[in-house]
Amino acid sequence: MTGRSLLGPGEEDDDPAPSGPVRPDPVRPDPAGLTDLPESDPPDHDPPASPDPPGVPVTMRAAYVDRLGPAEDIRVGELVVPAPAPDEVLVRVEAVAVNPVDTYIRSGRYRTPLPGFPFVVGRDLVGVVEACGVAADAFVPGQRVWTNGLGYAGRQGAAAEYAVVPVDRLYPLPDGLDPVRSVAVFHPAVTAYLGLFRHVGGVGPGDTVVVGGAAGNVGSSVSQLAAFAGARVIALARTEDATWCRKHGAAAVVDYRVEDLRERLAEEAPGGATVWFDTSGRIDLELAVEVLADRGAVVLVAGRPEPAALPIPLFYLKSLRLLGFVITTAPAAELADAARVVGAHLAEGRLDVRIGEVLPLDQAARAHQLVEHRVRGRVILVPRT
Repeated sequence: MTGRSLLGPGEEDDDPAPSGPVRPDPVRPDPAGLTDLPESDPPDHDPPASPDPPGVPVTMRAAYVDRLGPAEDIRVGELVVPAPAPDEVLVRVEAVAVNPVDTYIRSGRYRTPLPGFPFVVGRDLVGVVEACGVAADAFVPGQRVWTNGLGYAGRQGAAAEYAVVPVDRLYPLPDGLDPVRSVAVFHPAVTAYLGLFRHVGGVGPGDTVVVGGAAGNVGSSVSQLAAFAGARVIALARTEDATWCRKHGAAAVVDYRVEDLRERLAEEAPGGATVWFDTSGRIDLELAVEVLADRGAVVLVAGRPEPAALPIPLFYLKSLRLLGFVITTAPAAELADAARVVGAHLAEGRLDVRIGEVLPLDQAARAHQLVEHRVRGRVILVPRT
Protein backbone atom coordinates (compact mmCIF):
# COMPACT_ATOMS: atom_id res chain seq x y z
CA MET A 1 0.00 0.00 0.00
CA THR A 2 1.10 3.57 -0.44
CA GLY A 3 2.87 5.44 2.31
CA ARG A 4 0.22 8.03 3.18
CA SER A 5 -0.79 8.42 6.82
CA LEU A 6 -3.36 6.02 8.22
CA LEU A 7 -4.43 8.54 10.84
CA GLY A 8 -7.86 9.97 10.12
CA PRO A 9 -9.36 13.31 11.10
CA GLY A 10 -9.39 13.89 14.84
CA GLU A 11 -6.87 11.13 15.65
CA GLU A 12 -3.70 12.02 17.51
CA ASP A 13 -0.31 10.48 16.83
CA ASP A 14 1.66 9.76 20.03
CA ASP A 15 4.85 10.67 18.15
CA PRO A 16 3.96 13.64 15.93
CA ALA A 17 5.81 13.79 12.64
CA PRO A 18 6.63 16.86 10.55
CA SER A 19 3.85 18.12 8.33
CA GLY A 20 3.13 16.03 5.24
CA PRO A 21 2.31 12.36 4.76
CA VAL A 22 3.51 9.88 7.37
CA ARG A 23 5.85 7.32 5.82
CA PRO A 24 6.81 4.50 8.19
CA ASP A 25 10.29 3.08 7.71
CA PRO A 26 10.03 0.46 4.98
CA VAL A 27 10.75 -3.07 6.17
CA ARG A 28 11.70 -6.32 4.55
CA PRO A 29 10.54 -9.73 5.81
CA ASP A 30 12.97 -11.36 8.23
CA PRO A 31 13.28 -15.11 7.48
CA ALA A 32 13.60 -15.89 11.19
CA GLY A 33 10.63 -13.69 12.08
CA LEU A 34 12.63 -12.03 14.85
CA THR A 35 13.45 -8.44 13.96
CA ASP A 36 12.18 -5.47 12.04
CA LEU A 37 14.90 -4.36 9.64
CA PRO A 38 14.79 -1.01 7.76
CA GLU A 39 15.77 -1.05 4.13
CA SER A 40 19.35 0.15 3.69
CA ASP A 41 18.43 2.30 0.70
CA PRO A 42 14.77 3.36 0.90
CA PRO A 43 13.13 4.81 -2.20
CA ASP A 44 12.88 8.57 -2.51
CA HIS A 45 9.14 8.44 -3.09
CA ASP A 46 6.18 6.09 -3.04
CA PRO A 47 4.82 4.56 -6.26
CA PRO A 48 1.80 6.35 -7.66
CA ALA A 49 -1.40 5.48 -5.86
CA SER A 50 -4.48 4.27 -7.65
CA PRO A 51 -7.17 6.94 -7.89
CA ASP A 52 -9.84 6.69 -5.20
CA PRO A 53 -12.62 4.45 -6.58
CA PRO A 54 -16.10 5.97 -6.70
CA GLY A 55 -18.21 5.21 -3.65
CA VAL A 56 -15.26 4.52 -1.33
CA PRO A 57 -15.06 6.96 1.61
CA VAL A 58 -11.90 8.82 2.57
CA THR A 59 -11.82 7.31 6.08
CA MET A 60 -12.85 4.03 7.67
CA ARG A 61 -13.34 2.47 11.07
CA ALA A 62 -10.41 0.25 12.05
CA ALA A 63 -9.06 -1.63 15.08
CA TYR A 64 -5.42 -0.71 15.58
CA VAL A 65 -2.62 -0.23 18.08
CA ASP A 66 -0.11 2.57 18.45
CA ARG A 67 2.44 0.27 20.10
CA LEU A 68 2.80 -3.41 20.88
CA GLY A 69 1.16 -4.38 24.14
CA PRO A 70 -1.94 -5.80 25.85
CA ALA A 71 -5.38 -6.19 24.30
CA GLU A 72 -6.63 -3.14 26.19
CA ASP A 73 -4.36 -1.01 23.97
CA ILE A 74 -6.45 -1.77 20.87
CA ARG A 75 -8.23 1.36 19.70
CA VAL A 76 -11.14 1.55 17.28
CA GLY A 77 -11.33 4.79 15.36
CA GLU A 78 -11.07 6.56 12.03
CA LEU A 79 -8.12 5.90 9.74
CA VAL A 80 -7.59 6.81 6.11
CA VAL A 81 -8.82 4.20 3.63
CA PRO A 82 -5.64 2.74 2.05
CA ALA A 83 -5.11 2.98 -1.71
CA PRO A 84 -4.06 -0.21 -3.50
CA ALA A 85 -0.59 -0.39 -5.01
CA PRO A 86 -0.37 -1.79 -8.57
CA ASP A 87 -0.25 -5.38 -7.29
CA GLU A 88 -2.89 -4.94 -4.57
CA VAL A 89 -6.67 -5.04 -4.29
CA LEU A 90 -8.85 -2.85 -2.08
CA VAL A 91 -11.41 -5.01 -0.28
CA ARG A 92 -14.52 -3.92 1.60
CA VAL A 93 -14.40 -6.15 4.67
CA GLU A 94 -17.42 -8.23 5.71
CA ALA A 95 -15.95 -10.44 8.46
CA VAL A 96 -12.61 -10.88 10.25
CA ALA A 97 -11.42 -13.86 12.28
CA VAL A 98 -9.33 -13.39 15.42
CA ASN A 99 -6.56 -16.01 15.70
CA PRO A 100 -4.23 -16.79 18.60
CA VAL A 101 -1.29 -15.65 16.46
CA ASP A 102 -2.98 -12.23 16.08
CA THR A 103 -2.70 -11.80 19.85
CA TYR A 104 0.96 -12.88 19.77
CA ILE A 105 1.78 -10.29 17.10
CA ARG A 106 -0.17 -7.53 18.84
CA SER A 107 1.55 -8.23 22.15
CA GLY A 108 5.04 -8.61 20.67
CA ARG A 109 5.35 -12.28 21.65
CA TYR A 110 5.76 -13.20 17.98
CA ARG A 111 8.11 -10.81 16.22
CA THR A 112 7.43 -9.96 12.61
CA PRO A 113 8.15 -6.87 10.51
CA LEU A 114 5.42 -4.27 10.93
CA PRO A 115 4.39 -1.53 8.50
CA GLY A 116 4.60 1.11 11.23
CA PHE A 117 2.03 2.59 13.58
CA PRO A 118 -0.88 2.86 13.71
CA PHE A 119 -0.90 -0.88 13.03
CA VAL A 120 -4.23 -2.47 12.08
CA VAL A 121 -4.53 -5.90 13.72
CA GLY A 122 -5.79 -9.16 12.23
CA ARG A 123 -4.95 -11.40 9.28
CA ASP A 124 -8.08 -13.23 8.01
CA LEU A 125 -10.97 -11.57 6.18
CA VAL A 126 -13.84 -12.17 3.81
CA GLY A 127 -15.02 -9.25 1.74
CA VAL A 128 -15.87 -7.70 -1.62
CA VAL A 129 -13.44 -6.20 -4.13
CA GLU A 130 -13.85 -2.42 -4.38
CA ALA A 131 -10.86 -1.50 -6.57
CA CYS A 132 -7.85 -3.14 -8.18
CA GLY A 133 -4.33 -1.94 -8.79
CA VAL A 134 -3.21 -1.71 -12.40
CA ALA A 135 -1.46 -5.09 -12.19
CA ALA A 136 -4.24 -6.84 -10.24
CA ASP A 137 -6.33 -7.87 -13.23
CA ALA A 138 -7.12 -11.34 -11.80
CA PHE A 139 -9.92 -9.74 -9.74
CA VAL A 140 -12.84 -7.45 -10.55
CA PRO A 141 -14.91 -5.02 -8.46
CA GLY A 142 -17.88 -6.73 -6.85
CA GLN A 143 -16.13 -10.10 -6.59
CA ARG A 144 -16.23 -11.81 -3.20
CA VAL A 145 -12.80 -12.81 -1.90
CA TRP A 146 -10.86 -13.89 1.16
CA THR A 147 -7.34 -13.82 2.55
CA ASN A 148 -5.43 -15.08 5.56
CA GLY A 149 -2.26 -13.16 4.73
CA LEU A 150 -2.55 -9.74 6.40
CA GLY A 151 -1.19 -8.28 9.63
CA TYR A 152 2.37 -9.62 9.44
CA ALA A 153 5.54 -9.45 7.31
CA GLY A 154 5.16 -5.70 6.80
CA ARG A 155 1.46 -5.76 5.86
CA GLN A 156 -1.34 -3.88 7.59
CA GLY A 157 -4.09 -6.00 9.10
CA ALA A 158 -7.66 -7.00 8.32
CA ALA A 159 -9.70 -5.59 11.23
CA ALA A 160 -11.14 -2.58 9.44
CA GLU A 161 -13.92 -1.60 7.07
CA TYR A 162 -11.43 -1.69 4.17
CA ALA A 163 -8.10 -3.41 3.61
CA VAL A 164 -5.59 -3.73 0.79
CA VAL A 165 -4.46 -7.25 -0.06
CA PRO A 166 -1.58 -8.36 -2.31
CA VAL A 167 -2.89 -10.29 -5.31
CA ASP A 168 -0.76 -13.34 -4.49
CA ARG A 169 -2.49 -13.64 -1.10
CA LEU A 170 -6.08 -13.04 -2.22
CA TYR A 171 -8.43 -15.85 -3.26
CA PRO A 172 -11.92 -16.06 -4.78
CA LEU A 173 -14.70 -17.02 -2.37
CA PRO A 174 -17.07 -19.65 -3.79
CA ASP A 175 -20.57 -18.38 -4.49
CA GLY A 176 -23.26 -18.53 -1.84
CA LEU A 177 -21.04 -18.89 1.24
CA ASP A 178 -21.73 -17.08 4.49
CA PRO A 179 -18.84 -14.68 5.27
CA VAL A 180 -18.83 -15.38 9.02
CA ARG A 181 -18.78 -19.15 8.73
CA SER A 182 -16.25 -19.00 5.91
CA VAL A 183 -13.74 -16.72 7.61
CA ALA A 184 -13.95 -18.94 10.70
CA VAL A 185 -12.76 -21.96 8.70
CA PHE A 186 -9.82 -20.59 6.72
CA HIS A 187 -7.00 -20.31 9.25
CA PRO A 188 -7.48 -23.70 10.95
CA ALA A 189 -8.25 -25.49 7.67
CA VAL A 190 -5.24 -24.07 5.84
CA THR A 191 -3.02 -25.00 8.80
CA ALA A 192 -4.40 -28.54 8.73
CA TYR A 193 -3.93 -28.83 4.97
CA LEU A 194 -0.33 -27.64 5.07
CA GLY A 195 0.51 -30.08 7.84
CA LEU A 196 -1.11 -33.12 6.26
CA PHE A 197 -0.39 -32.57 2.59
CA ARG A 198 2.70 -30.34 2.40
CA HIS A 199 4.77 -31.31 5.40
CA VAL A 200 3.71 -34.95 5.79
CA GLY A 201 3.29 -35.44 2.05
CA GLY A 202 -0.33 -36.59 2.11
CA VAL A 203 -2.55 -39.20 3.72
CA GLY A 204 -5.15 -41.54 2.24
CA PRO A 205 -6.79 -44.96 2.47
CA GLY A 206 -4.80 -47.31 4.69
CA ASP A 207 -3.37 -44.48 6.81
CA THR A 208 -4.26 -43.86 10.45
CA VAL A 209 -4.04 -40.33 11.83
CA VAL A 210 -4.03 -39.61 15.57
CA VAL A 211 -5.19 -36.05 16.25
CA GLY A 212 -4.27 -34.39 19.53
CA GLY A 213 -6.69 -31.61 20.46
CA ALA A 214 -9.24 -33.02 18.02
CA ALA A 215 -12.16 -31.00 19.43
CA GLY A 216 -10.39 -27.69 18.82
CA ASN A 217 -10.37 -25.47 15.76
CA VAL A 218 -7.28 -26.82 14.01
CA GLY A 219 -7.82 -30.34 15.35
CA SER A 220 -11.33 -30.49 13.90
CA SER A 221 -9.97 -29.37 10.55
CA VAL A 222 -7.19 -31.99 10.62
CA SER A 223 -9.76 -34.70 11.36
CA GLN A 224 -12.05 -33.61 8.55
CA LEU A 225 -9.36 -33.25 5.88
CA ALA A 226 -7.75 -36.58 6.81
CA ALA A 227 -11.13 -38.33 6.70
CA PHE A 228 -12.02 -36.69 3.36
CA ALA A 229 -8.77 -38.16 1.98
CA GLY A 230 -9.75 -41.65 3.14
CA ALA A 231 -7.57 -41.97 6.27
CA ARG A 232 -8.85 -43.40 9.55
CA VAL A 233 -8.88 -40.76 12.28
CA ILE A 234 -8.39 -41.42 15.99
CA ALA A 235 -9.39 -38.31 17.94
CA LEU A 236 -7.82 -37.50 21.29
CA ALA A 237 -10.46 -35.47 23.11
CA ARG A 238 -12.57 -35.35 26.24
CA THR A 239 -15.46 -37.80 26.41
CA GLU A 240 -17.96 -34.93 26.30
CA ASP A 241 -16.57 -33.92 22.91
CA ALA A 242 -16.90 -37.39 21.37
CA THR A 243 -20.08 -36.58 19.44
CA TRP A 244 -18.50 -33.48 17.88
CA CYS A 245 -15.37 -35.38 16.92
CA ARG A 246 -17.26 -38.26 15.32
CA LYS A 247 -19.41 -35.82 13.39
CA HIS A 248 -16.23 -34.18 12.09
CA GLY A 249 -14.25 -37.11 10.77
CA ALA A 250 -13.19 -39.28 13.71
CA ALA A 251 -13.66 -43.04 13.42
CA ALA A 252 -12.71 -43.44 17.09
CA VAL A 253 -12.46 -41.10 20.06
CA VAL A 254 -10.13 -41.76 23.00
CA ASP A 255 -10.15 -39.56 26.09
CA TYR A 256 -6.55 -38.45 26.53
CA ARG A 257 -7.02 -38.37 30.33
CA VAL A 258 -7.58 -42.12 30.75
CA GLU A 259 -4.93 -44.09 32.62
CA ASP A 260 -4.77 -46.82 29.98
CA LEU A 261 -4.24 -44.46 27.03
CA ARG A 262 -1.36 -46.53 25.66
CA GLU A 263 -3.50 -49.69 25.62
CA ARG A 264 -6.51 -47.89 24.14
CA LEU A 265 -4.44 -46.52 21.27
CA ALA A 266 -2.88 -49.93 20.65
CA GLU A 267 -6.39 -51.36 20.30
CA GLU A 268 -7.49 -48.63 17.87
CA ALA A 269 -4.27 -48.73 15.80
CA PRO A 270 -2.91 -52.29 16.06
CA GLY A 271 -0.63 -51.75 13.07
CA GLY A 272 0.55 -48.37 14.30
CA ALA A 273 -0.42 -44.86 13.22
CA THR A 274 0.88 -43.14 10.11
CA VAL A 275 0.68 -39.62 11.55
CA TRP A 276 0.34 -38.14 15.03
CA PHE A 277 -0.81 -34.54 14.47
CA ASP A 278 -0.76 -32.55 17.70
CA THR A 279 -2.62 -29.25 17.95
CA SER A 280 -2.91 -29.23 21.75
CA GLY A 281 0.66 -28.47 22.84
CA ARG A 282 0.60 -31.27 25.42
CA ILE A 283 1.91 -34.19 23.36
CA ASP A 284 3.60 -37.13 25.05
CA LEU A 285 6.42 -37.71 22.57
CA GLU A 286 7.40 -41.03 24.12
CA LEU A 287 3.87 -42.33 23.64
CA ALA A 288 3.64 -40.92 20.12
CA VAL A 289 6.88 -42.59 19.06
CA GLU A 290 5.66 -45.88 20.49
CA VAL A 291 2.29 -45.67 18.72
CA LEU A 292 3.60 -44.63 15.31
CA ALA A 293 4.31 -47.23 12.66
CA ASP A 294 7.64 -47.35 10.85
CA ARG A 295 8.23 -44.25 8.72
CA GLY A 296 5.46 -42.41 10.52
CA ALA A 297 5.46 -38.69 11.31
CA VAL A 298 4.78 -36.44 14.28
CA VAL A 299 3.41 -33.00 13.33
CA LEU A 300 3.53 -30.17 15.87
CA VAL A 301 1.71 -26.84 15.48
CA ALA A 302 1.57 -25.97 19.20
CA GLY A 303 3.85 -26.40 22.17
CA ARG A 304 4.75 -25.44 25.69
CA PRO A 305 8.07 -23.98 26.87
CA GLU A 306 8.92 -27.00 29.04
CA PRO A 307 11.39 -29.50 27.50
CA ALA A 308 9.88 -32.73 26.17
CA ALA A 309 11.56 -36.13 26.22
CA LEU A 310 12.13 -37.76 22.83
CA PRO A 311 13.11 -41.46 22.86
CA ILE A 312 15.82 -41.10 20.24
CA PRO A 313 16.80 -44.78 19.81
CA LEU A 314 13.25 -45.92 19.01
CA PHE A 315 12.68 -42.77 16.97
CA TYR A 316 15.49 -43.45 14.53
CA LEU A 317 15.06 -47.24 14.54
CA LYS A 318 11.50 -46.69 13.24
CA SER A 319 12.69 -44.09 10.69
CA LEU A 320 10.24 -41.51 12.04
CA ARG A 321 9.96 -37.82 11.21
CA LEU A 322 9.34 -34.90 13.58
CA LEU A 323 7.79 -31.94 11.77
CA GLY A 324 6.93 -28.54 13.18
CA PHE A 325 5.70 -25.45 11.37
CA VAL A 326 3.76 -22.21 11.65
CA ILE A 327 1.43 -20.97 8.94
CA THR A 328 2.98 -17.50 9.17
CA THR A 329 6.14 -18.66 7.40
CA ALA A 330 4.34 -20.59 4.63
CA PRO A 331 5.27 -19.36 1.11
CA ALA A 332 2.56 -17.63 -0.91
CA ALA A 333 2.47 -20.51 -3.42
CA GLU A 334 1.73 -23.06 -0.67
CA LEU A 335 -0.98 -20.84 0.78
CA ALA A 336 -2.56 -20.47 -2.67
CA ASP A 337 -2.59 -24.24 -3.13
CA ALA A 338 -4.19 -24.69 0.28
CA ALA A 339 -6.73 -21.97 -0.54
CA ARG A 340 -7.78 -23.81 -3.69
CA VAL A 341 -8.41 -27.07 -1.81
CA VAL A 342 -10.08 -25.47 1.20
CA GLY A 343 -12.27 -23.35 -1.07
CA ALA A 344 -13.39 -26.45 -2.98
CA HIS A 345 -14.35 -28.21 0.26
CA LEU A 346 -16.25 -25.15 1.46
CA ALA A 347 -18.13 -24.94 -1.83
CA GLU A 348 -19.31 -28.50 -1.19
CA GLY A 349 -20.35 -27.68 2.38
CA ARG A 350 -17.75 -30.05 3.82
CA LEU A 351 -15.73 -28.04 6.36
CA ASP A 352 -16.94 -26.78 9.71
CA VAL A 353 -15.60 -25.29 12.95
CA ARG A 354 -17.23 -24.06 16.12
CA ILE A 355 -18.06 -20.34 16.28
CA GLY A 356 -17.84 -19.01 19.81
CA GLU A 357 -18.55 -15.27 19.45
CA VAL A 358 -19.52 -12.86 16.68
CA LEU A 359 -18.79 -9.28 17.77
CA PRO A 360 -18.88 -5.80 16.24
CA LEU A 361 -15.56 -4.18 15.35
CA ASP A 362 -15.87 -1.86 18.34
CA GLN A 363 -15.28 -4.90 20.57
CA ALA A 364 -11.95 -5.85 19.00
CA ALA A 365 -10.15 -5.59 22.35
CA ARG A 366 -12.65 -7.95 23.96
CA ALA A 367 -12.28 -10.33 21.02
CA HIS A 368 -8.52 -10.53 21.62
CA GLN A 369 -9.10 -11.08 25.33
CA LEU A 370 -11.50 -13.93 24.61
CA VAL A 371 -8.95 -15.64 22.39
CA GLU A 372 -6.20 -15.14 24.96
CA HIS A 373 -8.45 -16.79 27.56
CA ARG A 374 -9.02 -19.72 25.18
CA VAL A 375 -12.72 -19.28 24.54
CA ARG A 376 -14.17 -22.36 22.86
CA GLY A 377 -14.78 -21.79 19.17
CA ARG A 378 -13.77 -19.08 16.74
CA VAL A 379 -14.14 -15.38 17.51
CA ILE A 380 -15.30 -13.23 14.58
CA LEU A 381 -15.47 -9.44 14.15
CA VAL A 382 -17.99 -7.83 11.83
CA PRO A 383 -17.02 -4.26 10.77
CA ARG A 384 -20.60 -3.34 9.78
CA THR A 385 -23.58 -4.50 11.81
